[in-house]
Amino acid sequence: MSDRDWPQEGELVVCSVTEVKDFAAFVTLDEYDKHTGLIPMAEVARGWIKYIRDYVREGQKIVCKVLHVDANRGHIDLSLKDVNEHQRREKIQAWKNERKAHKWIGFAAAESKTEVGKIEDALYAKYTSLYDAFEDLVLDPEKTAAKLKLPEAGKTALVKIAAENVKIQKATVTGTLVLTSNKPDGVNIIRRALRSAEPKIDGAVIELQYLGAPNYRIKVTASDYKKADRALQKAAGAAIGVMERAGDSGSLVKQK
Repeated sequence: MSDRDWPQEGELVVCSVTEVKDFAAFVTLDEYDKHTGLIPMAEVARGWIKYIRDYVREGQKIVCKVLHVDANRGHIDLSLKDVNEHQRREKIQAWKNERKAHKWIGFAAAESKTEVGKIEDALYAKYTSLYDAFEDLVLDPEKTAAKLKLPEAGKTALVKIAAENVKIQKATVTGTLVLTSNKPDGVNIIRRALRSAEPKIDGAVIELQYLGAPNYRIKVTASDYKKADRALQKAAGAAIGVMERAGDSGSLVKQK
């Protein structure tokens, strides 16, 4: 049995409501082979509930938090009230992305004459999300394909399908490096600091621009804000480290 056959406690899951009674709502878990789950009335909404159907109805697509899983009994307890609107939107988007990824795997399987299950297993061996794997196949196709245990035809098809279908959203963060040196060779120290501020970071593009001493603009572009911000901090930290080791000063002023 695969680890993906049952959800984990605390996980957010996409569900389809199949039946609503006065004391609970019954659902199927869309991502887990249509396993069924139960939402007790107390877990439907916060506060006093007069009519459960004011909050949940048959045919509705909802996001729940897993409270308890008993695989032996085939029983899953869920909570609807513990999921906020931000979590709901993010989970629904991730679920939609995974559905796209499953479809793309089908395309790659047909093109390379490789079993769908074999491709899925190869991706899940390296990723928890199939969509994340396809993003990496676009951002760094050679490196990503090399770590997949698949025949070359399968790897080639995945790279091709990813390039044709995945649209990478870019995020950009900027800041100002303030690098000051009063030493006779201060110009060379600052040059070394700036060179160190352009490390090779997977999935990130770093640009530097002279604004006028002692200010230098640093711009980082990556697939999402968190990655861009981490790369910015790493690049700026490297430059500031060079300055401080030379007995000079450096700082980063982030732009909001």
